[in-house]
Amino acid sequence: MGRLTPGDRPGKPGSDSYWIKSSLSFSNGNCVEVASLPDGEIGVRDSKDSEGPVLRFTPGEWHAFLGGVRNGEFNTFGKI
Repeated sequence: MGRLTPGDRPGKPGSDSYWIKSSLSFSNGNCVEVASLPDGEIGVRDSKDSEGPVLRFTPGEWHAFLGGVRNGEFNTFGKI
């Protein structure tokens, strides 16, 4: 699945992408940002480290992930 690419920094591929984060994110900055990258892949990064590593997913991988979220496949994660 997704590939981690630490080279997506200003001046490199992906730096011109429009990154968004959820309107439900907390003000403490514990969020991820998502962008459509110029090569057609989907990028995911830590909102606190905009120059840090980027997870890259193909559109198929990204849509499979979203489908799993919608189907509740990840609802048990993070429960104490």
